[in-house]
Amino acid sequence: MTVEFTIDRLTSKQKVLADIIWSFEEFDQVEKFMATLGRADRMECESLIELMKMAAVEQCYEGISELEEAKDALQKYVK
Repeated sequence: MTVEFTIDRLTSKQKVLADIIWSFEEFDQVEKFMATLGRADRMECESLIELMKMAAVEQCYEGISELEEAKDALQKYVK
């Protein structure tokens, strides 16, 4: 599965940090990078990572049918 998403309304600094974070192949590299930053920038990176996670999860759920269809399918087994 390919993960492709955008996060709107980032500042120029946030865009740069997000690009740096995304460029790493392993999360331990992200952690090492963040360790070199001051507290405010580390917190900014942590927020960006959470936004990336939410955007990725949202992408995974795009196109999934409503729960009503699942409820209807399971109804015959419940009774």
